[in-house]
Order: sequence, then C-alpha cells, then structure tokens
Amino acid sequence: PMGASTNATTVLYGTPWDGESLLEQVREANLEAERRDGVKRHFAYDWREVAQYNPLYLRYVEAERQRLGEEHPLFRTQYLLLPLPGQGGLFSLAQRAQLQGHHPRLQGPNPGTTYVAGIDIAGQGEEADSSGAYVPRPRQDSTVVTVGELDFSECDETRPEPTVRIVQHYAWRGVPHHQLFPQLLDLLRSVWRCRRVAVDATGLGAGVASFLEKALGKVVVEAFTFTAQSKSRLGYDLIAAVNTGRLKMYAADGTPEGQEFWRQVCHARAHYRANQTMSFYVDPSEGHDDYLSSMALLVEASRYLPRVARGRVPASLTAATT
Repeated sequence: PMGASTNATTVLYGTPWDGESLLEQVREANLEAERRDGVKRHFAYDWREVAQYNPLYLRYVEAERQRLGEEHPLFRTQYLLLPLPGQGGLFSLAQRAQLQGHHPRLQGPNPGTTYVAGIDIAGQGEEADSSGAYVPRPRQDSTVVTVGELDFSECDETRPEPTVRIVQHYAWRGVPHHQLFPQLLDLLRSVWRCRRVAVDATGLGAGVASFLEKALGKVVVEAFTFTAQSKSRLGYDLIAAVNTGRLKMYAADGTPEGQEFWRQVCHARAHYRANQTMSFYVDPSEGHDDYLSSMALLVEASRYLPRVARGRVPASLTAATT
C-alpha cells in the first residue's frame, strides 16, 4: 500500500515451498507477464549457480545432499528451488525400491550386534460393553514394534549415522496395555537386548512409555510425544534415511506383518504445510499407519551412539610392548 501512489517497484525474494505462498503466486504472475511482453521479471539462482563463486558453499550443500538425498523436501525447496505438492504420496516408486533390502528377517539377535526398536502404541484395545464386560474395539489399530539392526561399518565424517536394517516386526491388536507390558519388556530386554528404544508416549501411550522407562532406564528409552513439530522432524528424518539408503526392510517373506508394512508404505501420504512442517499418515479410509509410525520411531532410536572405551595405557604395559 505504501508504494501504490507512486507505482513503486516491489521485490520479493526467498525459496519456494508448496506452490501456495505469496512468493510463488507472484512468481506465476511474473512468468505470465513475461510471456506476454518479453520483459524479464523473474530471476532464479539455485545452489549450483551460487556454488560456482563460493567453494565453501559448494562443500556445505554437497554434504547436505549426501545427508538428505536430492529428493528430500527440504533439499528440493531450499537448494533446487522446486515447489512441493501440498499433499501427495510420502514415498515414490524409487524410494520404495531403495527401502527394500535383501537381508533375512531374524527370529533372534546375532552375537555382537547392536539392536534398537521403535514402538507405536495403539489406543486401549478394549472397552466396556453394556454389561460391563470388556471386549475388543472394532477396527482397532495395533501396537507395533519394529526391531532394527545397526551397522556402523560405513560410518565416517560424511556419514556419521549407521545403516538400519529392519529385522523383525511384532504386532498386537486388541491387547490391553497392562497385559502387553510384560511381553514388551521381555522382548526388548531379554530377547533383543535393545540399546535404545523410541516409544510413542502420546495420549494412552504415556503409561506404557513410563513403565518401560522405569524398567529399562532413561538412557535406553526415549518417550516420544507426537506434536506437529516433532512429527514433522520425524517425517523428514525418515525420508532422509530412505533417500540415502540408510534404512532397509528385510526381504519379502510372505508374512502378514511384511505385507501390512508394505501396504502402509504404499498408501502413506505427506501433507506439507506453509510453515515448512509436514505430516505423514495413511488415510483412515485406506487403513492404519501403525507400522509406518513404528518405522519412523525406529529411525529416531537409531541415533544411538556406541560407547567408546577411553583411558591411558599403563606405563608398565607400554614398557613391556616397546
């Protein structure tokens, strides 16, 4: 309004997002005007243009591309200047192919290997009927545990995160939390000896997360509360893990768990908001997203870093070996 009386030139600058922002609306208007009169109004310079003049920026963006993958929403918008669809599939065909691994599903741990887990907690699996008896809820989602094996062999300065191989799924539907807890604890502590567990602590999941935290310790258990911001970060981290080949699903085995996992991956949707946050889900008309959420929590749990023994070599041992 301040420039209206003098028809002042207005300059807008920034990066695209979902095609609905003011910046992108003006971009489309300028391109349409250019087509009519040939006067240049829109100027775009992606990261490759800037990198020609700034070697340090080149190194930084190359590291981001390796960390996130070129198809990651943040890399596409912030560096390639490509807008995102406001809503669409979470994983492309290429990303699903990257997620597919060739390792077998395991029934128990391999010696000397590090395991972590992601747990999506279902709503309470029973409700009282008119007589006061407890019965399973219809169309109830499941409590899903996804167990992953960490491989640190390819870690270096450019890729500090380990490869995560999904090696087992457990799912329970309609089982009350108080009955489920002892089995969860035994699987995590005695069977897989998980070094880190990320568990859904939202709503009714808070009780299970609290019990696991007391039994296994806060060092092992991360009670993860889903909010718009935390789920957005979880979704971006999940996409990055898939894009960079860091997350792999066990080979198809024809089991109900494996089939449900891929069904949810194929139906997973992403919604990108104007504030550069995103949400991922499966439309309720197409089923549940418990395996999807459990996988995302597994990636969160994979932040585990092994302890490294540090100390000085005793002088007597040094003398004996020299």
